[in-house]
Amino acid sequence: MTEPVSTLFLDIGGVLLTNGWDRVARRRAAASFHLDYEEMNERHHLTFDTYEEGKLSLDEYLERVVFHEPRHFTRNEFREFMLEQSRPLPGMIDLICRLKSRHRLKVAVVSNEGRELTEYRIRTFGLGRFIDFFVASCFVHFRKPDRDIYRIALDIAQVAPEQVLYIEDRPMFVEVAASLGIRGIVHQDHETTRRELAALGLALPV
Repeated sequence: MTEPVSTLFLDIGGVLLTNGWDRVARRRAAASFHLDYEEMNERHHLTFDTYEEGKLSLDEYLERVVFHEPRHFTRNEFREFMLEQSRPLPGMIDLICRLKSRHRLKVAVVSNEGRELTEYRIRTFGLGRFIDFFVASCFVHFRKPDRDIYRIALDIAQVAPEQVLYIEDRPMFVEVAASLGIRGIVHQDHETTRRELAALGLALPV
């Protein structure tokens, strides 16, 4: 018999909000600040994992990726541009709030993000009002797809894997969580995820 879902694990970028600092945002930044995108992107890939693991500050990341040579703009200007790329995805915050209330769910974030971006997104979009705890890579020093990040989330939630439903936009991460016994939904859009939730017993009134 399938265990009822008592806990949701959620990604932030690609599920609740747009990605914090993805390829699209970096291209936009390169165009806005007249940077060589290919050079910036290569330097980004060489160091971003370290930033997401909480081992670099945002200023240190920017020193390596953007400010390794003199620029005509300031760190604060670039930093503000980065933060402003975050937007809520249609309907998803409301959906999770309603699910939590109706089904009395525990809700946790399991995400790969740097500290400053994570804290900005929690504060700006009020994520703390409906998310019980945040297992972000910058806080726990493990990144998805390392299975230990899911083990930490399970330990904090004090639930069995079979009681968890994980909503994530990257199929590989859903597969890794499934190897621990965690059921998952690969998020595509609000309506598709809502239907899949209903099929798993987490329906909402129309």
